[in-house]
Amino acid sequence: MEGFTSKSIHTKFLKKDAHGSLHMPVYDCVSFEFESSEAIVDAFEGKKAAHAYTRITNPTMEHFEQKIRAVTGAQAVLALSSGMAAISNLIMTLCGSGDHIICSTYLFGNTKSLLDVTLKKWGLEVSFVDLEDLDAVKAAVTDKTRMIFGETIANPQMRVIDIPNLSKIAKENDIPLVIDSTVTPPYLFDGKVHGADIEVISSTKYISGGATSVGGLIIDHGTFAWKKNIHLADLAKKVGPFALIANLRKEVYRNLGACISPHNANLQSLGLDTLALRADKSCKNTLELAKFLEGNDKIKKVNYPGLTSSPYHEISDVLFPNLPGSILTFDCESKEASFVLMNKLQMIRRSTNLNDNKTLIIHPSSTIFAEFSEEEKLEMEVTPTLLRLSVGIEDIEDIKNDLLQGLE
Repeated sequence: MEGFTSKSIHTKFLKKDAHGSLHMPVYDCVSFEFESSEAIVDAFEGKKAAHAYTRITNPTMEHFEQKIRAVTGAQAVLALSSGMAAISNLIMTLCGSGDHIICSTYLFGNTKSLLDVTLKKWGLEVSFVDLEDLDAVKAAVTDKTRMIFGETIANPQMRVIDIPNLSKIAKENDIPLVIDSTVTPPYLFDGKVHGADIEVISSTKYISGGATSVGGLIIDHGTFAWKKNIHLADLAKKVGPFALIANLRKEVYRNLGACISPHNANLQSLGLDTLALRADKSCKNTLELAKFLEGNDKIKKVNYPGLTSSPYHEISDVLFPNLPGSILTFDCESKEASFVLMNKLQMIRRSTNLNDNKTLIIHPSSTIFAEFSEEEKLEMEVTPTLLRLSVGIEDIEDIKNDLLQGLE
C-alpha cells in the first residue's frame, strides 16, 4: 500500500484480536494480568514485550502509534497527553541543566513560555534566533547545543522556515533538527523527506478528527545517531536507533506520567483515517478564502503561504505540495475593528483551537499571547490588529458570507 489513507486504515494489529474486530478495541483499563511470576519479571526487565500498566503502554495507545509509523515511515513513535507534553518530554530527554537549544524567535505562545520561563528555572539555555537567517543559526551553535527547534509554519506569524538547509546545519554540527509540524501534520508535510530528525505534533488538532480529544506525538524518523547525544550515548550502545523512544519510555515519559488515555488514542486513531479527506477540503477552503480576503479593501494584509503574494510561497510549494495547512491570518485597520468583526460573526466560532472541522477565529495578542509584554509581542510579530482564522470544512460560500456580513 502506498496511499496515506490506505496505510492508516489497514495498519495491522500487533496481536490478532480474539473476536476478529476490524477496529482496535478500546482497552480502557489500568493494568494487565500475567500468567506467571517469571512472565511479569521478563516484562519489567524488558526481556519480553508486554503491557503491564497503561501509564507506560496499552494496546489501544500502541496501535495508534503504529498507525502513525505506517503513514510517516518513522523509526518510532510515542503518543502523549498533549502537544506541549510532547515538546517538554522531548527537551527533558535530550537536554540537561546547562545545555543549550537554538529556537525560532517566532513560536506558539505556550512553547515560548515553556522555554523562556519554565525550563529556564532548571538551567536550560535558549538562543531565540530568526531561523530564516542561516548565518545566525550557524553562529548560535555551541558545544552544549542539543537541538535546533522550529515550527514548519509559525503560529500565528505564518513564517515558513527552510527546513532542508536547517537540516544541513544540524547535520554538520551533529545536532538533531526538531520540527513542530502541528499545523502541517503528516499528509501535508513529509518531515523525513525534508530533513527533520524529530517531529512533535499536537494531535489534538488535525489528527483528532475535529477537536474530539487532546493528544501529542513524538515522531523519531531514525535519521539521527543518538550516540552523538551525551544523555543518550550509553543507551544507544545497547538499543541503537531506538535510544530516544526507549529512554522516554523507561524514564522521562514514564516518570512524568504524560501518557495519552486509551479513549483519546482511539478517537485519534479514527481521526487519522479521515485526515487526508478533511485536510484536502479545509486547505482548499483556506486558499480560496485567502484570495477572497486579499480583495477586500477593509483588510490591510493577508498572510497565507499558499498565496503567490506571500514571500514564503516558493519554499511552501517545496515543503507542502498539498497546500500549507488551513490557518491564515489577516490584519484589520485597528484592534477595535478586529473586535467588531469578531463580534458580528454568526457561523464562525470565537475559539482558540486549530484545525477543527469548524472555522474558528481568535485575536492572538489579547488571548494566547496575553502573558507577554507589548514589546515582546511586537518582537514576535503578534500585533494588535492581527486575527487568526482556522478554516474548517464548511461550505466555502457560507464562510465567505459570514465574513462579508462581519466586515459590513
